[in-house]
Amino acid sequence: MTDPEVIVVDDDEAVRESLCFLLEAAGYRCQAFASGAALLAAPPGPGAGCLLLDVRMPEIDGVTTLERLRAAGLRIPTIVMTGHADVPLAVRAMKAGARDFVEKPFSDGAILEAVGQALVDVGTDAPGREALARLATLSPREREVLDGLVAGLPNKTIAYDLGISPRTVEIHRAHVMEKFGARSLSELVRLALAAGIDPGARHK
Repeated sequence: MTDPEVIVVDDDEAVRESLCFLLEAAGYRCQAFASGAALLAAPPGPGAGCLLLDVRMPEIDGVTTLERLRAAGLRIPTIVMTGHADVPLAVRAMKAGARDFVEKPFSDGAILEAVGQALVDVGTDAPGREALARLATLSPREREVLDGLVAGLPNKTIAYDLGISPRTVEIHRAHVMEKFGARSLSELVRLALAAGIDPGARHK
């Protein structure tokens, strides 16, 4: 069987080279592009297994690149990489079809784990099923706090809306992240979206 191919798109040459070296050492084939425009000019074929896509790139950013691939009918498991994670960006990336969202700097182990999981999940809804199971463990108040976080609201606004203190919001937020196994806010948002939470709607 042919080794899975991972496509790396990053405008930083050193990042491209180090990622391809890491991936090839792990048994993957690697193809690298310096920009989203270059990838769109030579879109992935059916043999592509996974896409590692940087967000901050000149001309066409990573999320726009992913949106254009999706509009062209090309769906490939995509891991979005960024050093500037924020909730609106995470929501937009996931809506565009991103499978995972990793923040720079990341460890070799973290990126290999993300790639391996994306390839395992191809053609399945395993991430969604797992996220739904975690969502079911939340208390009603924790779910309300989660909805506020996914909507991009700061803790103080969530506290005001719910009639509780910001400190209480922080406690609920910590519990939610623990139950979801999330290490960052962007990861929590990714899992919440996979569970089907609509960032434009508030839970009643």
